Amino acid sequence: MNFLHHRPVITRVAERHWHALDDDRVVGRAEASPRPDGRLFLSIDTWHDADFAPLAAAMLPELPRPLYTVVDETDAALRSRWESAGFTTRRREREYVVPTAPGTVPAPPGVTIGPAADPGSLRSLDEVIRAEVEATVGWAELPAEVISRPLDPAAYTVAMAEDGYVGLLRLAAVPRQPRIGLIAVRADRQRAGIGRALLTHVLDALHHKGIPTATAEVNEANPAAVALFEGAGARRVGGNVELVLR
Repeated sequence: MNFLHHRPVITRVAERHWHALDDDRVVGRAEASPRPDGRLFLSIDTWHDADFAPLAAAMLPELPRPLYTVVDETDAALRSRWESAGFTTRRREREYVVPTAPGTVPAPPGVTIGPAADPGSLRSLDEVIRAEVEATVGWAELPAEVISRPLDPAAYTVAMAEDGYVGLLRLAAVPRQPRIGLIAVRADRQRAGIGRALLTHVLDALHHKGIPTATAEVNEANPAAVALFEGAGARRVGGNVELVLR
């Protein structure tokens, strides 16, 4: 027996929440969630694929542009529905599991790797790196987590030289596995092995704490970062596509 799917009634139930109703039953939900950097990320969850478009048509005109969403790279159907609503690809992220291991790679002469013991130097390096990124791809093009990251020295391992901090790695403490949130080296010190020295130092420290793996997300458009992680034995376990409606 075939059942005719009725067009749902869309109701705005809160400032950033919508429901799709079929005979007073909730058959779909849409939500706009602000990230710490102020960007709005959308999610739409429906029982029936056909209810996606009415929810999107109801919520999108009510929200300020730009709008964002993230889709698993394997979910072509969901991505197609967002694209039908006008979204386009902004960035692609590879998800890696990185094995920890004993041993480190020597840093270049005159550079040492260690904790961020000087908050002032860490702030100075952060400002330099932000300016360098803004002058190239643009700071706003980085993941929301990086854009809005709190500058907590305890989360950072740094590369130190005579003229101050020249590189950093941020390790986020998350349940089950720590996540490598950012590796960055000052532009005038790049291509000297500092990034690799930072990564192996952190992986060595995690290994000695009994932590077998960490995770990382790497922009596919950054071949140097992809090579760095894959050279450290990282195994790709998935990925996602970030979409934007401008």
